Amino acid sequence: MAGERAFVDTNIFIYAVYADNEHHVASRKLLERAEKGEMEFCIAVQSLTEYYSVVTNLRRVSNPRSPQEALSDIQIILNLPGITVIPQPTDLLSRIITLIEKNPVLGADIFDVQLVATLLGNNIKKIYTYNIIDFQRFSELEVLLP
Repeated sequence: MAGERAFVDTNIFIYAVYADNEHHVASRKLLERAEKGEMEFCIAVQSLTEYYSVVTNLRRVSNPRSPQEALSDIQIILNLPGITVIPQPTDLLSRIITLIEKNPVLGADIFDVQLVATLLGNNIKKIYTYNIIDFQRFSELEVLLP
């Protein structure tokens, strides 16, 4: 696969689906690079479950997708030539603990820590996201906007 290897955060997939979102065009352009095989993008199972949770929830999006539509979206993501699903590392829990000791978090921010631990356990150092602030605290990562 040509080009760089980077993780794509859930929000990019969400914005790519909703044409009325201000980040739609940039998100689609980034994912087109995966469609063309120009970049190797990685995702985690956690990202796919987050995607499903958000796009089927009326409190999170104004036009929720049905469960069938969300599952179809996930299948489309999985079929992109430039997408690889990364596994949870076997030492995930110890990685999470180490990251929390270094960067204490509260509440739902633990899910970002879990994601970072998964990335680092798969030797992925770049993440494309619109949630820059959520990931900047982790000096091990290069945080990029699409």
